[in-house]
Amino acid sequence: MDDVNKQIIDHLQRDGRMSYAGLAKIIGLSEAAVRQRVQRLLDGGMMQIVAVTDPLMLGFARQAMVGVKCVGDMRVIADQLAAIPEVDYVVICAGGYDLLVELVCTDDEHLLHLLNEAIRTVPGVTATETFMYLKLAKQTYAWGTR
Repeated sequence: MDDVNKQIIDHLQRDGRMSYAGLAKIIGLSEAAVRQRVQRLLDGGMMQIVAVTDPLMLGFARQAMVGVKCVGDMRVIADQLAAIPEVDYVVICAGGYDLLVELVCTDDEHLLHLLNEAIRTVPGVTATETFMYLKLAKQTYAWGTR
């Protein structure tokens, strides 16, 4: 990754709606060159440009992080949990849990359904602990590049 791509990412992390023309002016490239670089970054999986929403404003009143303990291949279990539509984040980790899974639910009944019928039924899941969110104090995607 060269310095120009890093600059593009840095600016798009701050303002994902910045135009190619705006980026080109700041970075010192043509609009076409910026467009091509952005497309390569997208195609290569280096970045995504998405709309970040507030789940509460969209009717999802309950968010939770679920610590999952499991036996067997954690990657297989992580893939199965990631396929659940309400799961928006899965990480394989070290420590007290093998996986951390973030859920976005409409209400407590929805959360209970997911825990009982979607997560705990996955083969290899041995235990879960649910951490319900009370308030999101910080969420950022602008961690820069190296």
